[in-house]
This record gives sequence, C-alpha cells and structure tokens, in this order.
Amino acid sequence: MEEETNKIENAQVVMEIVNPHAAGIDVGSRSHWVAVGQSEKDIREFGVFNQDLFEMTDWLHEKQVKTVAMESTGTYWQNLYAVLISKGFHVILCNGKFTKNIKGKKTDVKDCQWIQKLHSLGLLSSSFLPDGKTEELRTYCRQRANLLHQAASTSRKMQKNLRLLNLRLDVVVKDICGLTGLLIIRAICDGETNPQKLAALRHGNCRKSEEEIAKALQSNGRKDFLFALRQELDTYDHLQKKIEQCDVEIERMLEQIINSDENKSQHHIDPKPHKRINKNTPENIDLNLKSYQMFEGTDLLAIEGMSYSTVLSLMSEVGIEGIRKFPSAKHFCSWLRLAPNNKVSGGKVLSSKVPKGSNRLKIALRNAANAIGNLKDSTPLRDFFQRINFRKGRVSAISATARKLAVIIWNLVVKGIPYHNPAGYLFLDQKRKLGLVKRIKKQIDKFGLTNEELGISIC
Repeated sequence: MEEETNKIENAQVVMEIVNPHAAGIDVGSRSHWVAVGQSEKDIREFGVFNQDLFEMTDWLHEKQVKTVAMESTGTYWQNLYAVLISKGFHVILCNGKFTKNIKGKKTDVKDCQWIQKLHSLGLLSSSFLPDGKTEELRTYCRQRANLLHQAASTSRKMQKNLRLLNLRLDVVVKDICGLTGLLIIRAICDGETNPQKLAALRHGNCRKSEEEIAKALQSNGRKDFLFALRQELDTYDHLQKKIEQCDVEIERMLEQIINSDENKSQHHIDPKPHKRINKNTPENIDLNLKSYQMFEGTDLLAIEGMSYSTVLSLMSEVGIEGIRKFPSAKHFCSWLRLAPNNKVSGGKVLSSKVPKGSNRLKIALRNAANAIGNLKDSTPLRDFFQRINFRKGRVSAISATARKLAVIIWNLVVKGIPYHNPAGYLFLDQKRKLGLVKRIKKQIDKFGLTNEELGISIC
C-alpha cells in the first residue's frame, strides 16, 4: 500500500511534444529575448537592428530550430517576422492574451521561456495575417482613412472659426466643405466681406436662397479668427492633395493585383450609375468593377447597405484569399468579434455578450448594418434589423445585422452561394416608377375603370 502511495506522489503528467524544434521570442522595443529551451544556456538576447536579426536567425539555425512563436506586440514584430519568414522558419504569431498566464514574477527571460514551452506543446494558435499584396493595399487604404479623419477634424475647426466670426454658414449649408461652402470660405479668406457677393457663390443644388445665405454671412470682422480660418483652410487643401496621392497608389495596387491573375482580370460587370457615391469615395477608381474582379465574379454591391467604402475595406483588410482561410462562416464572424462569446458553466449560460475589441472591417460592416436599418423599403435584411431592434434595441440590431452580412459575404466568396433578395434591390428611379404604377393601379381599382374608359384597346 505504501509503495502504491509513493508511486502516485512521484507520478508526473507527461504532455506530448508537438513541436520538438521550437523557439519562443519575447518581442521588445529595444531588444528581443529568444529561448530554444528551458535552461539558461538556451536563452539569448538580440538587438533590433537588421544585423542583430540576421545573427538571431543564424543562431536559430545552429540550434536546429524549425518553428518560432512570438507575440504580436505593437509594430515591433513586423520586421522580425519578415526576416524569419525569408530565412525559411515557420512562424506562429499569436495574441498576447494566450501567453500571459505565467506563474511568478514577470520578466523577459520567463516570457520567452513560457512562449517556447507553450509552442513546444502545441498550445499556441496563429493569428490571421493577409497575403503580401493585400497587406500593401491595406497600408495605402489605412493611410487614406487616417487622412480623411484629419480632414474631418480640420473641417470642424473651420466651422468653429466661422462661428466665432459670426458667419453661420453651417446653418444655411449642409456641409461647409461642399461645393457652396468651400467657394464661400475661399472668398472669405481672400478678404471678401460683402454678404451679397458671398451668397452669389451659391451652387445651383443648394436648397437655401441667396437672401437666406446672405443673412448668415454678416461678419464681426475679427482678424485673429480670420487668420486661424486661413490656416485651417491651407491644412484642409494640403490633406486633400495627400488623399489624391493615396488614391493613385490604391488604383495602381488594385491594377497590379488584378492584372497578375487571369482569373480576376477576365471578369466584367456593367456599371451601377444609380448607386450612391459618398464624397469620401475615391473618384477616379471604378470600385464596382475592381471589387467584382478582385472577388472573381462576386458582386458584393448587390447586397443592400453595402457601399464602396465597405467593399474597399473588404479588399484591403482581408482580400479573397484571406476570407478563404477561414474554414467556416462562424470562424470568420468570430475573428471579426461579431459572434456571441458564450460562457457556460454547470450547463448554465453565464454570459453571451459579443467580445470587446474592434477592427476596421468590423467597423465597416457595422456602418453597413446601420445603413440597412435606415432603409425605408422592406428588404430581408432591413426586416431582420427591425425585428432585432424591436426586441433588443438598435445597438444589438447593428451587431446582429453586421454578423449576418459577414455570413452572407463568406458564403458568396467561398461557397459561391448567390445572395437572393425576393423583392430585388431597386434604385431610386426604379422605386419611383414602381410607386407610380402601384398608385395608378390603386386608382383604377378604386373607381372600377375599364379598358374602354381608359382608352386601351386589346387586340
């Protein structure tokens, strides 16, 4: 009996080594700590310069390492990741939340040892990374989005300075950076103070009359606020030039990706002249055609609520090859953090909230879902949005509809299942024509008019 007790006390749980030639790297801003084992001699510190990274790869080759795991810490991992891939290593880039449960005091040495141990046992999963061309396109698109954000901030500052000058352009014009607004602001910065002359710059599409605009453009003459307005206008013009340069690079990158693949370049689709174009959409790029070619004959713009900006986010953030990496639509929604995170204990669901966190594609899909909720005509997605909105509120409806959009997109791209809208997606002129026909039929039924009374001859 005592012998059996001693055996039980001395017994150890043995886990299978999945990756025998594995290394773990703790990525830092000034240095990287690398572990190829659990002893002190198996740990080394390297710098962050290119020469140091190549020395690291040579040392890993000496230790016969084949696979490497590291955390995605800020942007410090990117150069190291590129060097390791170029040297033939299999690299696992994992989320930091999977490696943080280390026992005892946290140090760089313990971190790299812990990462190496977890990777050797096969307990780390790799994060999603797009292919090289998609990553380049993503850089240009993200830079453009950042410039648009700065331009919006500059527009708000111009509006503030106009208000301090008592020029209430924001009251009579919907967008001060529109056609009418910018013409008036440029004239004000050039020294024009006559309200009637400023109002005469009104564009023909502006709803307000010249008299109404002139009443809002009587300045108090403050020179300090006028100086600030000129400064902000120069900044706005500079940002617009930068955005145009980004558009050129995005178009070049799209052409390069499409022309390098015959399966993409062979597709063609008719233009959608009635599709609404936002002013922040690239003007010189036919995103309708480019998206149809990028996704190899899949028309994502046929889905109601999908805009050009949403499609551009899909092309730049994941791309068609990135979407195909996910084995199912559930995996795609989980990566987007749009699927409920069910926590079950004792057979009881403790929580089913959507996980915290966001990315640019999730934001784009949520914006598309919000646009679906604002549709006036009944469509399957709009009706789904309204049902969730009635039961759980608009925030939950946006998340649920964004998840449904992600499922539809995955099925369209991966399985080739077409999106079916029984009512069909109608543009504005088509809606007006259909409404007119319905009203005419209603009046005919109401008064009981016959073909003879209507002057219709049936042969």
